[in-house]
Amino acid sequence: MARKGDDRRLAFLLGPATLFLGTCFLGPLAVMIIYSFLEPGLYGGVEWNFYHWNYGRILGWADGEWEDFDPVYAAIFFRSVRLALTNVLITLLICYPAALWVSGLTARWRTFIVFMVTLPFFVSLVVRLFCWVLILRPSGFLSSILLGLGLISEPIDIIFTETAVLIGMAYILLPFMFLPIYASVEKLDASLIEASSDLGGSPLQTFFRVTLPLTLPGIAAGAVLVFIPSLGNFIVPDLLGGAKVLMIGNLVEQQFLSARNWPFGAALSVMIMLVMLVLIVFYIRRVGRAEVGA
Repeated sequence: MARKGDDRRLAFLLGPATLFLGTCFLGPLAVMIIYSFLEPGLYGGVEWNFYHWNYGRILGWADGEWEDFDPVYAAIFFRSVRLALTNVLITLLICYPAALWVSGLTARWRTFIVFMVTLPFFVSLVVRLFCWVLILRPSGFLSSILLGLGLISEPIDIIFTETAVLIGMAYILLPFMFLPIYASVEKLDASLIEASSDLGGSPLQTFFRVTLPLTLPGIAAGAVLVFIPSLGNFIVPDLLGGAKVLMIGNLVEQQFLSARNWPFGAALSVMIMLVMLVLIVFYIRRVGRAEVGA
């Protein structure tokens, strides 16, 4: 009887959350998948006919009569993956040394710096990105300072380039890399590092054989948290990349709002979700299993 009572209590507690997720997440996801296999309407919307050529426009099996394969879509997709991976690397190179440094501070300073890392979340994302527009444009603060110091002879034109997009994405996603790594570094057993030093290990050997392996779960978690929003991001490329740096998120936005080709936009969205699903499954099976084993 106690077992049945516990099951009812658990069902009562989880019921609202399950209903909410089923309605607001699984429902729209199912609609997106169904739309990706429907025929686009002549003036927008969908025709309820099976039409798998939406994926053919991206992957290359278009029939040639109703849909033509255009390599530009594949190029945009692979560019998005490349920029997302590059952003993961940039944030990792910045956050890992910072997390090691912060972990060695006193408790008061650690709390303060973690708060400062999360402080930008209190300001609108659009406002922060427009600040970067003011900094990176040829007449912006960066060029003005460098010209005033005599380091450059003419204004630098960074805005509307991949460099500007990477700067913007790294800026907004740094906390998502820093916090998991910091949490992983905080759990390090200092006695293991001391033991490595007592056994004659150099600081470099200690890092690669002790510190890095023990913090890999935090690195993997941060990489997933940075890669996923980087791949589907459309606000940063829109404001800092303009029409010169088009990512898959911008393409999805255009298909739904401008081109009104909902099935093709849904197919692009499904492809993004498949890439993310593969990444999450890999993380759970490899990193999650390693954490359980530890």
